Order: sequence, then structure tokens, then C-alpha cells
Amino acid sequence: MAPSSADIADDGFSAKRLFSQGVSYTYDDVILHPGLIDFPADAVDLSTRFSRRVSLSIPCVASPMDTVSESAMAAAMASLGGVAVVHCNTEPHIQASIVRAAKSRRLPFVSSVPFFSPASAPSPNDFAGYDYAIVTERGDSLSKLVGVAVAADAASSGSPAPVSEYMRPAPRSASASFDFEQAAAFLADEGLDYAPLVSEEGEVIDLITNKDVERIRSYPKLGKPTLGADGKFVVAASIGTREDDKQRLEQLVQAGVNAIVIDSSQGNSMYQLDMIKYAKKMYPEVDLIGGNVVTIAQAQNLVTAGVDGLRVGMGSGSICTTQEVCAVGRGQATAVYKVASYANDQNVPVIADGGISYSGHIVKALALGASTVMMGSFLAGSHEAPGAYEYKDGHRVKKYRGMGSLEAMTKGSDARYLGDTLKLKVAQGVVGAVADKGSVLRFIPYTMQAVKQGFQDFGASSLQSAHDLLRSETLRLEVRTGAAQVEGGIHGLVSYEKKSF
Repeated sequence: MAPSSADIADDGFSAKRLFSQGVSYTYDDVILHPGLIDFPADAVDLSTRFSRRVSLSIPCVASPMDTVSESAMAAAMASLGGVAVVHCNTEPHIQASIVRAAKSRRLPFVSSVPFFSPASAPSPNDFAGYDYAIVTERGDSLSKLVGVAVAADAASSGSPAPVSEYMRPAPRSASASFDFEQAAAFLADEGLDYAPLVSEEGEVIDLITNKDVERIRSYPKLGKPTLGADGKFVVAASIGTREDDKQRLEQLVQAGVNAIVIDSSQGNSMYQLDMIKYAKKMYPEVDLIGGNVVTIAQAQNLVTAGVDGLRVGMGSGSICTTQEVCAVGRGQATAVYKVASYANDQNVPVIADGGISYSGHIVKALALGASTVMMGSFLAGSHEAPGAYEYKDGHRVKKYRGMGSLEAMTKGSDARYLGDTLKLKVAQGVVGAVADKGSVLRFIPYTMQAVKQGFQDFGASSLQSAHDLLRSETLRLEVRTGAAQVEGGIHGLVSYEKKSF
């Protein structure tokens, strides 16, 4: 006997019914029901929007944290088809220079080869293990190319001597407008081991070596990059809501930023509303993302003020203690669904910010209405994240801290928590460390393949079709008990090795 339509309708819950029970759910609390598979996983289209006018080919956003997003992360994420939001926990001119540096390159990485000025007097150790260094007028990138310094020449000179005494003529250079494949072809055609990439103004933007080519080609093939109308990488940046953030905003716009994220743990404030109105009036060409919000009422105020995107999440990050300290927030699955159910009707994309530990969380966030996911700890510890590696208890790690930690707030991020430098600071985050994850150029493509397989399992061939299944109540969900969550993970083994790819 075939099941009745009532039997099918009672098999699981629609999201509308599930999230109307007065319970705050996290991603781990809910599970999606499988659908019909009538397409291959590789046919799943993950292209989406970061904001009204900024499109991405993958739904990945790097969080504006000072241990996650600077120029290397911005270049890597854009080359993969996502975007990074450069943090504002630094001086405005430094943040603007990070944006400018990321947008000036077309390579998916930032070279670690040292730069010296002619007046520098480096020791052999200053070459950081490289056989050579690039010499520019100021001793950094975005400066005029002068020549090349060879480590062996520095060693033979005895005591440290000015680079000008032994530097060699500048090597043949390639155009900074070259993408990775063009730059790699230039090296091969010219028979070079390395080549500086130089702008039309003669400034060194970066350097590519044969070792770089070999390394990048060992990773999964790069997809469609996120490029603006000018052909440059799309880069976003964050600002606060203080009066001096208006000058920060001006410098970022002059640097060519493509979108601005107003960085606040609680976005429904008079401070943010005033900043939204100011930014939209002064720079209407730049998309503006507001937040953070977790309720429809919060979202409505920001949408009415004119935002082009919404950042959803409050206290769900691995290093965030807002819910614990302030007793305010919401489970991330509930927050994403509720806000997206309103925002999508207003044509405002939703960024699910926080709570992403593995690919299944990304699948759930997107299925519940988000257009993108913002990741902090998921990307921290990667080669592209700022900071040096260190060893702790035998593990190679990098520092990762919440922007609400006292350490970050002392540096300046207290503005994100509506703080005042003259008043007492109360931490809403912690400082920790995350394991070495390798390059995002390697693990993000594998993660996106896992997301595609998740979409295939519940029957969605694109983000749009996933959202259609959600709205039509075809997508069915259930809440998992604690025992069901244990059963759904690895269990019953004496030991195991977990290798995802």
C-alpha cells in the first residue's frame, strides 16, 4: 500500500514549523532529510551573492578578524571564488594598504621572499632561508624595483654591508596583471627560476618562483576567481561605528574596496544606523553589509536603513563568549532561518557568521536560507592567516583570538562591542590556538566538494533550488537528541584515524 500524502507530510518537519516552537537550535541540533538524487554532485552550482552587487562562485567569506584576514587571505579567497573581509583592528592607513596590496595582485598567494632597500645591511639569516631577496627603493613591495640581493654575496662580504655594495641587476620581470597561469607560462618561456611581478608604474607587486608553481599545481584546480569590473580581486573590509571610522571608510574607498562590513557584535544600534545612513549617502557605489543580527526586528531596522547584506550570528563563534557573559544571542540555526526568511524577501543576502566547524555546518546554513557562510576558526591556522606558527604540546599551531577578547580589545576592537576606551572593558571572547591546516587553496576546494555532495543528498542542485525547497516546505528537517548526535558521529571504535581528504 502506497503512503498517503498525509503520511509523507508528517514525515519530518518543515523549517517553518520546526523553528516556531520557541526553542533555539544550533546546527548540530538539526538534521536534513534526504531528497531525490537526479543529478551528479559535480553539477551542483554553489554560485551566490555576498551582497546585492557582489557575486561569488563559492559561498565562503573570511571573517574580519586580526588572526584571519589580511592581504594573503584576501588574495587566496578571491582566487578561489570567495571573498575576505579585511579586519579593522589596526590603523586606517595600514588597513587601506592591506586592501590595496590584495587588489593589486592576481596571484593566489603572497610571496614570503624578503625585500630589502639598497641601504639595508642584512645578515645571511635575514634572507630567511631563501637564496635571494628582492631590492626595492623602500625595501618593501609596492615600491620601485632596483635589483636582487643574493644570500651568498651577503655571506661573502663578512660583516653586514649595505645591499647597494653587492646587489645584482634587476631580473626580468612579468606584468603584475598576469594571473597564475600566465605568470607560470612566463617563467617557463623565459627559462627563469623566479620573476618579480611589476606594475605599469614599475612597482613590485609580488614574486613568483618555480617552487610556487609546483606547489600551487599540487592543489586542486582553481575555480572562477572573484573579480570586480576593473578586473581586480574583489576585497571587502570592516569598519566600526565611531566618528573616526568615517575617515577609515574614506581611506578604504580610495584604496578600491568593493564592499564594507560594519563590524559590531550587536548591529541594531543607533550608532550603526547612523553609520549606514552616512556611508550610503557618501559612497552609494560601495555595498554595505550590516550586523550582527539574530532576529527579524533587528534585521528590519538595518534593511530599512539601506544595507546591501546582513551578517547573522551572536555568540556562536568558537572563541565568542557573548551568550555566556551577556546572556543575549540565539542558536545559530534558528537565527539564520529566522533572519533569512525575512531578508530574502527583501533581496538582501544573508551571511551566516559563526558556528562553522565542518562542511555539514555549511550545508545546513545554506539550506536554512543563508547565501554565504563567514568563517573564522575554520580558516585560522591556515598558511594564509596572519601570524607565525609555533609548537604547543608537539602540535604546530597559530594563535586565534576573538575580537571580543581583552587582548584584541586592548589593541582597538572594543569599538565592535560598543566599548569606550575610557571605561572598563569586559571580555566577550577568548584567546586560543588552532592547528596548522595547510593552505586554504588546498582544503577549501575539498570542503566545497563535500558541500556539493550534501546538496545532492537533500536534492538541491544550486543555492537557489535549496532556498526554493526551504520556502515550499519540501525540505524536511528534524531535531536530533543527544544520543542521535553521538550516533551520527564516529563512535564505538577503540581508535581511528580521521582523514577527510
